[in-house]
This record gives sequence, structure tokens and C-alpha cells, in this order.
Amino acid sequence: MNRRKLSLGAFCLLFFFGLSLQASWAQDEPQQQPTTDEPPKPAARSIPAPGDQDDQNPNVDPNALQPDFTPLTGLQDAGLGMPEIRHSYWVPGLQYGAYLESNPYGSSSSGWYVDNYVAGNLTLLEAWSRSTLTLNYSGGGYFSAGSSGGSGSYQELAFSQVYHGERWLLHIADYFSYLPQSAFGFGVGTNLGVPGVGGALGGAGTQGLGNSYIPNQSIYGVGPAYSNAVLVQATYLLSRRSSITVSGSYGLLNYVDPGNINTNSIIGGLGYNYALSRADTIGVVYFFSSFHYPGQPEAYGNHVASLAYGRKLTGRLALRLLGGPQITTFRIPIGTATSQVGAYFYGSLNYTLRNGGISANYNHSLNGGSGVLVGSTLDEVTVNLNRRLTRVWSGNINFGYAHNGEVASGLIGVPTYDSWFAGGGVNRPIGRNLNFAVAYQGNIGSTHNSSCTGASCSSNNSFQTVTVNFQWHTRPFVLP
Repeated sequence: MNRRKLSLGAFCLLFFFGLSLQASWAQDEPQQQPTTDEPPKPAARSIPAPGDQDDQNPNVDPNALQPDFTPLTGLQDAGLGMPEIRHSYWVPGLQYGAYLESNPYGSSSSGWYVDNYVAGNLTLLEAWSRSTLTLNYSGGGYFSAGSSGGSGSYQELAFSQVYHGERWLLHIADYFSYLPQSAFGFGVGTNLGVPGVGGALGGAGTQGLGNSYIPNQSIYGVGPAYSNAVLVQATYLLSRRSSITVSGSYGLLNYVDPGNINTNSIIGGLGYNYALSRADTIGVVYFFSSFHYPGQPEAYGNHVASLAYGRKLTGRLALRLLGGPQITTFRIPIGTATSQVGAYFYGSLNYTLRNGGISANYNHSLNGGSGVLVGSTLDEVTVNLNRRLTRVWSGNINFGYAHNGEVASGLIGVPTYDSWFAGGGVNRPIGRNLNFAVAYQGNIGSTHNSSCTGASCSSNNSFQTVTVNFQWHTRPFVLP
């Protein structure tokens, strides 16, 4: 079975899984959401104290959430809802994380090595009658123990400004990270890879960009990198049921070590949304993406015409599916071809269970190449399951797979890369201001060159990581 059939099968599996979740609530009356031309309800929920059960409980009461107004045909994934906040606030905090790794990727030495991360965290939420500003930031440094040596800094930022008028919804956002290694699977199972103070206080902001629009690397072993994506998105309500969305994003992925390939990307979209009901929305969208590589002659343009379907039940379900044909153009012809027709799929799912939840993403699209390839066809899937184990303990299971292959068929000497991670972890609050988490993860990275024969044409590297994370933050400071 070829890769395209696998991609289509995974997309259909996610689609029918979402429909099965919908059927499981067929006897429940969906929570009523306001019509699309009504502004969101005013905030009416007090700030939860850090470490409180409500702060740690993944089973958020749907009645305490505002409906999520993220447009179906934009660049963001849908969320389960927005918590209602009575006051604006800011929360500082501190974090220590021990990142233990066995057989580091690409290293011939064995044994366990430790990277110690020390950072300051900040979450800020400023809410006005028609606008909300959210900022989550973590920044500090790391130092290594053992023969691996090395030290440096790391930074993560998520900024969002949302304005909603009678007919307009405007969103401006920026997502930045500087990490010493691949972002694929980094800190999963803990808050080490999450900016801000985490928990309910840190999660009060809007949704982030979908996986296919963030210029992060999904190939192991290419060293520290800067990643940044700026988003501008506007939605205009044509009627109670219909709206149009215009979106644009500029992203870059730059590497510190020589020999890697930097990437600049531009994404633009124009979509039409139509609400079939209070829960179901369909749409059609056109996306254009371009990928440029400083110092490289090749560049790509990608045109996508996609149908879209979304279903939202506040506090319970957020499902988003997009799919359609894509046409990729090449600045430098590949063989005799200057373009190629392919397929684009994207799906995201958030589903709340009684004592936990599940989130999943699948993406099949043109990608920048993760610093190793001058463009690639990416198939990526990530799954996270979390569950409350006791009154204070919660657990999670995580899985991720990414395949970076050739942009066009017929390319000679272009290797393919597969990256895997799987693991799980537990976390619990300690008092009212401290959270503890520990997670284990197994990782596999493999490379294969189809134009080569013999054992030397493929390589595999497996390594293990254990992340221990302590995160402390103060009580919220209310802003006037």
C-alpha cells in the first residue's frame, strides 16, 4: 500500500472516529451556542487558585466555558471553549526540569546524560469588553551533566490579541521558540515544552496554529533552532449562519549550527464558513503556501482547494477536518516537471471524557523540510490521552509519528526520514503553588535512501528520555 493510500486511510479513520463520538452524544441535547453574529457572553468566572482541584481537573464544567468562535477555515485549530474570567491577571513562576537522555541521537557513546533546565514563567491575561490579550512566556537556560557537556538558553512565547465586534472577529498572534533540539516530542507529558505557568491559568488563552502551519522541525538530530510564526486573521459575518475568513502567516525556521537548511514560509487563506446547526459547520477554503530557502535556488508554491467540516460541543468535542487537491509548483524544474498534483489532508480532534480526554492531529501536506531537506512531503500524526487516576494524580499517554519524504516522485538520491515517539507520564499538585510531573518517552529516528542499495543506505537510532519537571507559580495578581 503506497503512502497516499495510508494518508487517505488515516484521514478517513479520524473522520469516522469523530462521527462515532458525535453518535455517542446523540441522546444528549447539545449545549446552545450563540448565533455567529452575537458577541461572546461577558466573563463571569472567578480566577482558580493554583493547585486547587478545579485547576488540575481535566473535566472542565461546560457551563463554565464560553463557546469557541475560532473560524473553521482559518489557520487555527478549534478548542473546547474559553474559560470565563472575571478579572484580568498576571502570574509569575519558576520551573526546573531535568531532561535525562540515553544514547543521544547521533552519538556513538552510551549511558544516560542530563540536561538541567531552569526558567522563569509568566502568564498574562488582559480582558476588555470586546478584546482579550493573552501572553504565555517561558525563558531561561540549560546546562548539561556528564560527558555530553554543553549549555545554552531556551525561550518559548505564545502571544494572542483577539478583538470581536458586531460582525468582525480579528486575531493577531505570534508563536516563538528557541530550543536546543527538535521540537517534535520535546517535553511531552510535562509542561517543560509549554510556555507560561501551565494549568487552567496558563490555558486561558486562545488556540494555537494548526500543526501544518508552524515551521517546527520533525526530524531528530539537527541541533538548536529558532522558530517563529506571525498570524493575522479576520472573520466577517455575512449573516447569522455564514461568514468569510481571511488569514495570513509568516514563519521562519533558522538553525544555529552550520550545514542545516533555513526556511522562510508564507501562508495565505480565504475561506467561506456556513453553520448547518449550532454544532456543525461546513466550509470551503483556498490556501496558498510558499517555501523559500536562503542560499538555495529551489523554492515551492503550493495551492490547496479544500472542503472543510467542523463540529463543536462546548466543553466536550472540537473536531476539524479539511481535505482536497493541492498543486505544487517548483522554481527549479524537477526532471522536466515544473508542477505536481497531489492531495492535502488535515484533521484535529479534542474530546473530553468523564475523567480525562483525548486529543489527536493528523497532517498530510507540503512541508519546509525540517532543516534537513529542501522541502518535503510530510505525514504527521500525534495522539495524547489523559486521565485522572486519583484525587490528586493524573496520567497521560502520548504517541507521535512523522514521515518526511520527497516533494515529487522521481527525485534521485533524496532520503526519507521517519521519527517516532511513544510514552507516558504522571503529574500531581504539591500544595497550592507547585506542580510535579514525570514522563518517559521512547524515540526512534530512521533514514533511508531509496536510490541506494545495501545496508549503508539505511540507518536507525533509538534513544530514551525521562523528563522530571517541577513548576511553581504564585497566586494570580489581579490587574485593574
